[in-house]
Amino acid sequence: MLPVRIYYEDTDFSGVVYHASYLRFMERGRTDYLRLKGIDHRTLFESTQKEGAGFAFVVRSMQIEFIKPARMDDLLEVWTQPDDVKGASAVLRQEIVRAGEVLVEARVRIACVAGGKPQRIPEPLRLAMQEDRDAAARR
Repeated sequence: MLPVRIYYEDTDFSGVVYHASYLRFMERGRTDYLRLKGIDHRTLFESTQKEGAGFAFVVRSMQIEFIKPARMDDLLEVWTQPDDVKGASAVLRQEIVRAGEVLVEARVRIACVAGGKPQRIPEPLRLAMQEDRDAAARR
C-alpha cells in the first residue's frame, strides 16, 4: 500500500483529481510494489544490463474504472496486487482507496522488455509475484 496526498497540481479547475493524475499514482504504486518485494528498479536494470540490453517494464494495456472522485487534501491509498503472472508479462490489479472506499479500479498488463523485445521477468521477481497472487487467492 502506498499513501498519496492530493495536492493542487493533481486537480482540475474544480478541485477534483484530474483523471490522468491517477495514472501517475498507479505508476508510483507499481514501483513501490516492486520495492517492497525487494526489487530496486535501478539495481535490477544495472544487473541485467551486464548480461545484454537492460530491461524495462512497459504498460501494454490498462482498463480503468473511475468510481468516485478524490479531492484536494484527500489522503489516498494505492493498492497493487498481481492477478496473473506469466513469463514476460503480468496483470496487476490496482485500487485507489480513500478511507476504505474504492475510488478507482484498474487492471494493468505490464510486459518486461529488453532492447525492444520481450524478456522473461527475472525469476526472483516472478516467483515473488506468483506467491502474492496465490496468497491473495487463499484469502
